Amino acid sequence: MKRTSGLITCFIYKFTPGQHIFIYNVTHIMARGFIDCHCHLSANEFTQDIDDVLLRAKQAGVQALVAVTERASEFEKVIQLSKTYPGFVFPCFGIHPLQGSGQDLQSVKIQDLEPFLSLFQKYRDDIVAVGEIGLDFTPWFANTAQERDEQIKVFMKQLEISKELDLPVNVHSRSAAKVTIATMKELGISQALLHNFAGKPSVAMEGVQAGFCFSFPPAVSKNEQRAKLIKQIPLEHICLETDSPALGTDKHVRNEPGNIMICCEYIAKVKGISSDVVMEVTTQNALRLFSKLKS
Repeated sequence: MKRTSGLITCFIYKFTPGQHIFIYNVTHIMARGFIDCHCHLSANEFTQDIDDVLLRAKQAGVQALVAVTERASEFEKVIQLSKTYPGFVFPCFGIHPLQGSGQDLQSVKIQDLEPFLSLFQKYRDDIVAVGEIGLDFTPWFANTAQERDEQIKVFMKQLEISKELDLPVNVHSRSAAKVTIATMKELGISQALLHNFAGKPSVAMEGVQAGFCFSFPPAVSKNEQRAKLIKQIPLEHICLETDSPALGTDKHVRNEPGNIMICCEYIAKVKGISSDVVMEVTTQNALRLFSKLKS
């Protein structure tokens, strides 16, 4: 294998007694581009101009987008996006720990998931992960033990689905980092991405030891407290995400996958390495975690 300007080029030979004949070379461009491991392309904010959004993403060097869902009403939409943009948009199915929207957000209940369990099986060959799933113990959303227990029940059910389908999980954790990681370890989860992680570094290291990855959106570049966390997590356990349309550098401006360079450059700055190294290592991490992207 020969390394050339950030590209991985494989030279394929045919060997016969006494000679070898050069056949062709294959260059894997993916190693030179970004993978947005967590974005919400099915969000209403992208309905009017999704073609332009994805064109800008490609122009920014994004090679693949892992499109998560928050509620079951998005399942069919991300499948359609993946059919419209094959090899670029890769869908996930998952029920977020908070349901509803705006002022009507409520802690998830098992009834929000159960009617749609058959869709995980129906589209098992299409989805690349189970997500966005997880726990959100923010007090004003989950201020009772019953609500937290119900979230854990929904989370565990989706973790079991991921094991059954042999898929990684794309995980949300807010005010619940230790419980989230402990629950995944208890169920034997080995392939997980904890997106926009904001827990303590010591808790993050428990996830690292379990083999989990962590991703950070552009908004972290405005949050100095996150630098300590990013500095401690080994680069081999970090991926890139935008979480678009949310968590851009300006909360009043719609975030897009094309902004992924912002988090890449911030991670590079915090770790004192080049953004090229961050891009290549995080891309390889993403390909290892979301193995279906390779095909």
